[in-house]
Amino acid sequence: MFAGRLARQLAAAAKPARSVRRISTTPARKSDALFIHRDTPYNNPKIPFKFNEENLKRAEEIISHYPPQYKKAAVIPLLDLAQRQNKGWTSISVMNYVANFLEMPPMRVYEVATFYTMFNREPIGENFVQVCTTTPCMLRGAYDILDTVCKELGDVKVGGTTKDGKFTVIEVECQGACSNAPMLVVGDDFYEDLTPETTKKILAAFKKGEKPKPGPQSGRQTSENSAGLTALTEKPYGPGEHCTPDFA
Repeated sequence: MFAGRLARQLAAAAKPARSVRRISTTPARKSDALFIHRDTPYNNPKIPFKFNEENLKRAEEIISHYPPQYKKAAVIPLLDLAQRQNKGWTSISVMNYVANFLEMPPMRVYEVATFYTMFNREPIGENFVQVCTTTPCMLRGAYDILDTVCKELGDVKVGGTTKDGKFTVIEVECQGACSNAPMLVVGDDFYEDLTPETTKKILAAFKKGEKPKPGPQSGRQTSENSAGLTALTEKPYGPGEHCTPDFA
């Protein structure tokens, strides 16, 4: 009996281990909304769009910078121009119009509009607030600024728009003003060297329909050292001051 049991154990040990196939699934994401268009009452091809007279002239001027056979290269500036006319967002009608204007397949325009984040695929508020939270800003309190913005606007969530339609708030990557961190952008204007207090003042002005002065809010003019001048404190020498020309 013992010998038989041992033989069965040895035989089982000699068999190759059965491989187990594990099935994994990817969680559903809502990012498809960025790439798939679905008609809505406010965004469908039946809603007309075309450049107004001023922007039509501007669009033709932009295209003139490109050879005729390469005018499709103007797709990005024309989308930006159309988005500005369309109250800050790029609808399906906007994309179709630009495609027709540049005589290019609509899909090529869709590809551009869904790739670059500066093209807004949904309507935005009258004031588009973009708070930078990349490392330099984050290290100087960017999330305090972001929290202040959301609370001052009525606890609006990041990516949301206030009920009155006046403000949309999003979190963005680097805006290129790292030496003036933390900062945010409203429309095309930069507001830098922010604190929660100065952020509240900026938002209060926009709520009143006023436009606060853009740039550093700390008293700096541009990006000069906030501690004052620490280098080049003496008159720099120029040609002839510390050397004698040799005419020999």
